Amino acid sequence: MAYKSGFITIIGSPNVGKSTLLNRMVGQKISIVSDRAQTTRNRITGVVTRPDYQIIFLDTPGVTAPKSRLGEYMLKVAYDALSEVEAVLLMIDASVGIREKDEKLLEQLRLRVGKTPVVAAVNKTDLVSLGAIDELRERLEREEWIGDVVAISAETGRNVDKLEAVLCKYLTEGPQYYPDDMVTDQPMWAICSEMIRETALKLIRDEIPHGIGVGIDKIELRADGIHDVFATMYVERESHKGIVIGKGGRMLKKIGMTARHDIEWLFGTQVNLQLYVKVRPDWRNSASALREFGFDPNF
Repeated sequence: MAYKSGFITIIGSPNVGKSTLLNRMVGQKISIVSDRAQTTRNRITGVVTRPDYQIIFLDTPGVTAPKSRLGEYMLKVAYDALSEVEAVLLMIDASVGIREKDEKLLEQLRLRVGKTPVVAAVNKTDLVSLGAIDELRERLEREEWIGDVVAISAETGRNVDKLEAVLCKYLTEGPQYYPDDMVTDQPMWAICSEMIRETALKLIRDEIPHGIGVGIDKIELRADGIHDVFATMYVERESHKGIVIGKGGRMLKKIGMTARHDIEWLFGTQVNLQLYVKVRPDWRNSASALREFGFDPNF
């Protein structure tokens, strides 16, 4: 049989499990996961390679109303990823159902997808009854532009293999775009930055994480095989800086220790992580700051 390949965009409202599904599909962590909205800020490419096919997933930021220049950028990234792909994977959170924001997304997709096939994945089915799943399935099947509807749990892996098989139907005869052992096109510094930000999202339980940006200042490999990683966490207010650092520096130390373990797993070596905190007012609306953190401010 001829080799098949294709690009598939994953789209959905914030916190529906897009990054969790992507990580499970590729078999390792490449996209940060949090129960906070707006976790993914850029488009992440995940590569799934099998003996007879390759799927390149585009994981997009959660679609929500923008409140800053960064938010506008994230929305554009999500919708731009709908074009020139073999299929779109729409994810719905079964635990909350189809909310007003999901209805708005359905409306936008109805206008934007054109002839591109759409597969709907009803996620987090381990948290709801069969009746609730059937109700969501019936609602989605009323949309004529949606093809298959698959009930899954990205967290437990339930029916993820079935979803992959459904997506394979939309692949076309073509080349293997990436090597067998490549799971993402993201550079190491970008993944390091996101791992640090993910740790902050998990450890600081308030609104500050949305105002945290992480810049990687330098990554160096010593002669003894240890990586030195120097990173700066940017916050928008002086009061936020104190919260991130914590009493006696304890919170910053905890963030550093937790993130260091993830980065060591990524590099496969010991890591010396040095974290700093600086105030950069309103950086989410600053073109120069967005450029530093890996976003295109000229969208």
